Amino acid sequence: MSELQQLLEQMDAPDAARWLLGCELIRTFGNETARVRIVETEAYHQTDAASHSYTGQTPRTDVMFGPAGRLYVYFTYGMHYCCNVVIGREGEGSAVLIRAVEPLEGESVLLSNRNKPGRELTNGPAKLCQSLLIDRALNGHDLNKSPLQLIVRPKLSAADITQTSRIGLSKAVETPWRFYVTGNPYVSKI
Repeated sequence: MSELQQLLEQMDAPDAARWLLGCELIRTFGNETARVRIVETEAYHQTDAASHSYTGQTPRTDVMFGPAGRLYVYFTYGMHYCCNVVIGREGEGSAVLIRAVEPLEGESVLLSNRNKPGRELTNGPAKLCQSLLIDRALNGHDLNKSPLQLIVRPKLSAADITQTSRIGLSKAVETPWRFYVTGNPYVSKI
């Protein structure tokens, strides 16, 4: 078991959503690399009516039930991919949606995938997936390995994090499981 998997296995969904803020994703595209910082997340758990895992394990949600440290990718609205980091113990349907990232390196390759400069490049879950070329082919991917790796960074202080209710949902809309880096321009919605 990897160190990343051990860390993520021990966290509940809201704690993992906070902890992932400031961590980085490194995406390799052949000979090119992009590095981004996670700046907005939302937590989901099988006891949560808004979670895909709420109705139990299905072929679509199988990855959400473990092991931790894998990528859960789903297709939504018939046109967009969204990605989540699986957390918690195996058999427990829990994940953290990556809602927005800030480009740190390789912005030109991200722009070649999504020709929207500035904050529009990665300030939403579908936008970041388009920029990083994340689709169902990466569903179940181990985030310790290329072409997409999660890099742990020091935990941000509570003073640097804003907590709100999640957005874009029709169920459990009041649950305050959305977290973002306060003042970051790449956050999808303030």
